Amino acid sequence: QVQLVESGGGLVQAGGSLRLSCAASGRTSSRHHIGWFRQTPVKGRDFVAAISWNGGNTYYADSVKGRFTISRDNAKNTVYLQMNSLKPEDTAIYSCAAELFHLSPTVVAADYNYWGQGTQVTVSS
Repeated sequence: QVQLVESGGGLVQAGGSLRLSCAASGRTSSRHHIGWFRQTPVKGRDFVAAISWNGGNTYYADSVKGRFTISRDNAKNTVYLQMNSLKPEDTAIYSCAAELFHLSPTVVAADYNYWGQGTQVTVSS
């Protein structure tokens, strides 16, 4: 069992920055790939970014490439999502998720086994 807790969401103006954190605990949590997804009532759940268990590989949705950076500190069992140049369309509930069974992180939400509760990010224009 892996527990995930997100933090760092909030209200920010367009062009601003936020850093989300995903703190993991539980058995073998540092061996899990971690993905960030975001959800809105209109778009549903979309992939944002993912990082392999050792931090060696990262993946991004086209919509956030060059603006968001995912990283992890396994000594702290924490994954970060640095979000820069935020746009109103980035407004969503952001959730982190963990999965263990693929060689590389996937972009498919159904592949992830454990999920956090989510944190709200609101970008005003």
